[in-house]
Amino acid sequence: MRKLFGTDGVRGTANTHPITAEMALRIGAAVGRYFRRDASSVHRVVIGKDTRLSGYMLENALTAGLTSTGMNVLLLGPVPTPAVGLMTRSMRADLGVMISASHNPADDNGIKFFGPDGYKLSDQAEIEIERLIEEGVNPAQAQNIGRARRVDDARFRYGERVKSSLSRDLRLDGLKVVVDCANGAAHRTAPEVLWELGAEVIPVGIAPNGKNINLNCGSTKPQLAAETVVAHGADVGICLDGDADRVVMVDENGQVADGDQLMALLATSWAKADRLKGGALVATVMSNLGLERHLAAQGLRLERTAVGDRYVVERMREGGFNLGGEQSGHIVMSDYATTGDGLMAGLHFLAEMVHSERRASELSKQFETVPQLLKNVRYTDGQLPLEAANVQAAIADAQARLNGQGRLLIRKSGTEPLIRVMAECEDGALLMQVVDGIVAEVEAVAS
Repeated sequence: MRKLFGTDGVRGTANTHPITAEMALRIGAAVGRYFRRDASSVHRVVIGKDTRLSGYMLENALTAGLTSTGMNVLLLGPVPTPAVGLMTRSMRADLGVMISASHNPADDNGIKFFGPDGYKLSDQAEIEIERLIEEGVNPAQAQNIGRARRVDDARFRYGERVKSSLSRDLRLDGLKVVVDCANGAAHRTAPEVLWELGAEVIPVGIAPNGKNINLNCGSTKPQLAAETVVAHGADVGICLDGDADRVVMVDENGQVADGDQLMALLATSWAKADRLKGGALVATVMSNLGLERHLAAQGLRLERTAVGDRYVVERMREGGFNLGGEQSGHIVMSDYATTGDGLMAGLHFLAEMVHSERRASELSKQFETVPQLLKNVRYTDGQLPLEAANVQAAIADAQARLNGQGRLLIRKSGTEPLIRVMAECEDGALLMQVVDGIVAEVEAVAS
């Protein structure tokens, strides 16, 4: 069992265990030792970050830990998470590190890792790194300490890679696009790429100050983008999160479409063009039942995984699939990227608009969703609310009531101390009853 790592790296409140400078130093040393297997050769690691104030602290501490084990560090500065996966591979690095808490508030931060192939680490690798953190590692000899240097053109390299995923003749001339960058890592890259492709760009969330990332903006708060689209008469809106690895779309009427609808669009289009490998889309247990039914009607499959885009990617690699993602907006197109890429996915939606000559509202409603209700209950670290007898009884009762009518999913968040209670059911009254019943029992234990 992993103790530090969750579904997407190590995450928590900045300057509180485990997101402290001391722990970042130890983590850097441990992961440096794990990847520096041959002391006689040159080893390098790339480090990117989003725009959180605590990123400076963690960047310096990680650099110290990594160089102490002989790793040479290349500092990318603020870049989207998918840029780190890309640069790890293109710069022939042994390791990539992204300092970000993704969609979480500014006071949180996190550290996630990519292997030399540009993919996120496996559970087994994270367990071994945790062992090294606990035991400690021997530093390199004085003459073997690593160096650190800045890479000034990382975001430009990433921007070119994103554009290269589209056909060379595609232009966005005539499209008015709102892009909400969540005051995060893509605050310069996303507007630049859209402008270079010919769009009229209306950017919001592009003034990061270290404390406003994801604050009332971005993919988890798309109201700002929706209002901006309507106010400016824009054709479409793209809402990214703080590290730009997820996206939700906004149509010309201000209506929001989540990752399920975007995946349905891409899967349908790719299948018609004979580009969808394996005849399947990979998504998590959180994706709506309506998506599964929509795909089945076209003779396509939905392969479900545990929650977390890295589990989606693992299944894609195992099965040879090239499209997957999460309802939350992680869209993975493995022909072009090693992880979820919000900007790339948004551009492919715009490409569908151009090729089909259809409005965003026509493309963003691919299927009718089965009513789904998700509620979160916060608990104190150390508590085990799902093991309580009253909670287990409530879950069993809900499963019995939903039998044949819907489905139930109860899980601990891998990034926050939350219990997530989700159910789907055509009967709206029953849906609320089963979710609220479980939430009440969890709250009784967690209070």
